[in-house]
Amino acid sequence: DTTGVLVVCKNDMAHKSLAEQLKEHSITRKYEAIVYNNFTQEEGTVDAPIGRSPVDRKKMDVEPKNGKRAVTHYKVLSHLNHQVNHIECQLETGRTHQIRVHMASIHHPLLGDCVYGPAKCPWTLQGQTLHAKILGIIHPRTGKYMEFDAPLPEYFENLLKKLRKMS
Repeated sequence: DTTGVLVVCKNDMAHKSLAEQLKEHSITRKYEAIVYNNFTQEEGTVDAPIGRSPVDRKKMDVEPKNGKRAVTHYKVLSHLNHQVNHIECQLETGRTHQIRVHMASIHHPLLGDCVYGPAKCPWTLQGQTLHAKILGIIHPRTGKYMEFDAPLPEYFENLLKKLRKMS
């Protein structure tokens, strides 16, 4: 249910190059999200290991003993009202459901995320409000840095407008 930019490897050489960039944490990945609850700080970092949930094997969770290191940097883009905020998240690592798990762990689950957030959402949404906005890579063949920016989808923009009016 995440929208936005995606990279696809057309051959094994490209795959190996991008896998190495992921391992070295040299890929730029910025996401935008709408999350519940106000922040006390305008930006911060969640550095908490993520692994399979011991309670529900279909979910990921912050797992200090068996998890792998996961780091998410966030900053508030706008306080929409007393219930939700529009944020940017930049990934330093890349774990399954990392942003969703980290934001829920600090009491800021994503709107529309019925796995890690509230079961009921007061707005009609198309999945969770998480958008892969910017992806920056070193091109496997040319060696040049390339950055791709996907505009927010219409439903996301419309929700932001609606929430700003409620502020």
